[in-house]
Amino acid sequence: MPLIPLHELPTKGINYSRNYIDRLIKDGKFPKPVFLSPRRRAFIESEIDAWVKARVDLRDKVAA
Repeated sequence: MPLIPLHELPTKGINYSRNYIDRLIKDGKFPKPVFLSPRRRAFIESEIDAWVKARVDLRDKVAA
């Protein structure tokens, strides 16, 4: 299960600030991270991919 560190989220097209991502997580609108240490977190790549796909599907549904 590949993990993506927070600083590599832009490679998936997610250019949000750390604070904004934290708010999305708190609101249940973004996948929860896996804590690798107390100060280092990463995200499960498949969950991030699914989150991005859901945004695309929502866009396509609204456009139709």
